[in-house]
Amino acid sequence: MPADRLFGPISTTPAMQEAVSDLAWVQAMLDVEAALARAEARCGLIPGEAAEAIAACCRADRFDLAALGREAVPSGTPVVPLVKALTAAVPREAAGYVHWGTTSQDVLDTAMMLVARRGLDLLLADLEAVAAAGAALAERHRATLMPARTLLQQALPSTFGLKAAGWLTATLEARDGLAEIRRRRLAVQLGGAAGTLAALGGQGLEVSRELAAELGLPEPVLPWHTARARVAELGAALGVAAGTMAKIARDVALMMQTEVGEAYEPAAPGRGGSSTLPHKRNPVAAVEVEACFRGVQAQAGLLLAAMEQEHERAAGAWQAEWGAVSEAFRLTAGATSRVREVLEGLEVDVHRMRSNLDLTRGLLLAEHVAMVLAPGVGRDRAQELVQAASKRALADGRTLAEELEADPEVRSHLGPEEIRAALDPAAYLGSAGALVDRALAEYRRGRSHRT
Repeated sequence: MPADRLFGPISTTPAMQEAVSDLAWVQAMLDVEAALARAEARCGLIPGEAAEAIAACCRADRFDLAALGREAVPSGTPVVPLVKALTAAVPREAAGYVHWGTTSQDVLDTAMMLVARRGLDLLLADLEAVAAAGAALAERHRATLMPARTLLQQALPSTFGLKAAGWLTATLEARDGLAEIRRRRLAVQLGGAAGTLAALGGQGLEVSRELAAELGLPEPVLPWHTARARVAELGAALGVAAGTMAKIARDVALMMQTEVGEAYEPAAPGRGGSSTLPHKRNPVAAVEVEACFRGVQAQAGLLLAAMEQEHERAAGAWQAEWGAVSEAFRLTAGATSRVREVLEGLEVDVHRMRSNLDLTRGLLLAEHVAMVLAPGVGRDRAQELVQAASKRALADGRTLAEELEADPEVRSHLGPEEIRAALDPAAYLGSAGALVDRALAEYRRGRSHRT
């Protein structure tokens, strides 16, 4: 889904755009303020009536976001103008209890966790759909022959089912990484001005516990205001997810090359066209995924660099995180949604895959022939004979079978039928089918647990 500005993120989803929008952040900060007031009321620190009056005003649509943005510049944080506006909005008798005993970073960090939770829920659902599409391809093409390629060169016969199973497993691993962040690493931040909770007297830990329960977030052992591992881990996990999508997209783009032609992104009117070359079918979705991944890399690097913070309050590093988190979510969602679209509609040319196996005129099976020949002549001699036959085949433009059958020493150990059998790609797939089955079984087992 294209972004709402021409030169913004190349793609994201409407749901993610909304989940990390300025409005979503402001609402998350207000949710923290409301939850804090209720937690403090339960601990007897502020009147219950004041807490409910504060919570009733914590709706983002009541506030001027543009004005908050302008007024945030002098203080370096949007919490300051938001608290001022919230204080003005609540009844006079409750105004003095707004933002009681807390600090701007407590509110913004905890709001970040709420925004991240919503963003992770969206990504986990999309990654589940990508996994489902990969599983369908793996099952459908379990025995579809194609060349495996190393360093962009044909290496050995494989199956498209195994390639798709690799996509599936990598996607599940990325999903599990994000799910673990969602489950264990999102946490309330409450430390007060310097991490001591001094303004809450002796009830700081009680308020922290109640705030965590109110928001449905874990309570950390200590305030983490300058211990930013959980934010860096979030960025890294988003980078892994986006990178996994980029690997799938890169494979598809390479398979779409004219000289390869083994698979194609779904066709649609106007999609993949060139402004000057009407015959082209460009891998536009793969290109967008790659662009998104590069952006996520930058944000993940920024979040990792932001771990270096001064004493009990950062001077710049913390402030750099806010936009990076939103952008990383936007771009990861864009990459994931594009890959989902590609895999759900992928056009697979099984005949081209098979014909590409024949381009080397049997040389792709040279290793197999040597393995079959080795019991008769020894491994080293078998490799020498097959290597010599391969060089002659390349030089003469003949098939490997013809060169092997013309070699007296080879012919004394292998007959024509045995040579042809050794050069059958389907006979040299190793455990490819079993590996596909294993990946599918793991996917189904995990799916049953998740549902």
